[in-house]
Amino acid sequence: MASILSPAPGNVGVVRSINDKIYVGLRPLSTRTYVPVARGSKARPLAVVRASSEKEVPVKSSGLSIEECEAAAVARKFPDPPPLYTPQGPKGTPVVQPLPLSRRPRRNRKSPALRAAFQETTLSPSNFVHPLFIHEGEEDVPIGAMPGCFRLGWRHGLLEEVYKARDVGVNSFVLFPKIPDALKSQTGDEAYNDNGLVPRAIRLLKDRYPDIVIYTDVALDPYSSDGHDGIVREDGVIMNDETVHQLCKQAVSQARAGADVVSPSDMMDGRILAIRMALDAEGFQDVSIMSYTAKYASAFYGPFREALDSNPRFGDKKTYQMNPANYREALVETEADEAEGADILLVKPGLPYLDIIRLLRDNSSLPIAAYQVSGEYSMIKAGGVLKMIDEEKVMMESLLCLRRAGADIILTYFARQAASVLCGMKGK
Repeated sequence: MASILSPAPGNVGVVRSINDKIYVGLRPLSTRTYVPVARGSKARPLAVVRASSEKEVPVKSSGLSIEECEAAAVARKFPDPPPLYTPQGPKGTPVVQPLPLSRRPRRNRKSPALRAAFQETTLSPSNFVHPLFIHEGEEDVPIGAMPGCFRLGWRHGLLEEVYKARDVGVNSFVLFPKIPDALKSQTGDEAYNDNGLVPRAIRLLKDRYPDIVIYTDVALDPYSSDGHDGIVREDGVIMNDETVHQLCKQAVSQARAGADVVSPSDMMDGRILAIRMALDAEGFQDVSIMSYTAKYASAFYGPFREALDSNPRFGDKKTYQMNPANYREALVETEADEAEGADILLVKPGLPYLDIIRLLRDNSSLPIAAYQVSGEYSMIKAGGVLKMIDEEKVMMESLLCLRRAGADIILTYFARQAASVLCGMKGK
């Protein structure tokens, strides 16, 4: 990446190139120094060049042949290079003998070019899956607890948001529906209605943008009058096998509409194998399964449940979601999901569970997904609004940390905003 030299005030002039760096300053003074800095940044002493004259001298060709130039070099007749200059410390800096270090890790961090060359983790729009909330209305409704997020009208707002995301390189999306209360039931039958909100949205998106990847959520909570991920028995117990039966029908319905990846988030035992068998039996062998392998009973989900109005009507989800205190249990879920046919393993939440992401990465060869959940998103947004943090920098750092921990893909509400930053745009 080229650097810009920041000259002393009043010395701004033409742009010239020296050693593949872009220098600014038509009238350098012999007593002034020029400090390379990144575009748009304050001057930082990364390297120092002392100008040798007060006048810009155009470089002209001598007209000599290669042989004549080589002969001049042998005779040591060549133009003088810029004078060497060693930066000095401030007044009072102690004079010491260099430490006898054979290895100085800072050497590999001393310039932007070296840091970029040795960067171990990269971040790209292709790493993002953009979660989208949809509803039956035509207007986009802002979600109070998630600034910048909306319940999108499935016929208009959804298409517009996907268009904008694709423009910055995001091509993967996961749909979450806000279902009218009148369509909810204790058994969540609306979940497998082929003309329901999600199948309609999938068909519309695939018709308009056939090359995108559509993930779907497989769980009953948006469709349940009880607000749980499964069917609730009269004594409050979440029924496992009966719920899995419903989930299989839901996954097949989504695949039939054109979903590329179905994503069971319910945490019922045995649902991956059952869904795989159901999909294969209906001819959907190519539809992938992203299992919510390590989904914890977390307090970070609050804003999401407001977005979908899917809070449990009673109790909590601790009998099926994992205990936040548990680490080794994630391996039990990983081994089961792999054996049952999962194609992708997901950890949720993301940033507070980096150790779990790394655990799955080290113990599975399958792709690993991380979900940067609504609470993580809203905290960064709130901190930015209150000027307590730099929202953009914290956003990008948090995503990079998820990648560094081992996530191949990240489900994040920052998908379009972060992709815009990666593309060099300042967009929301």
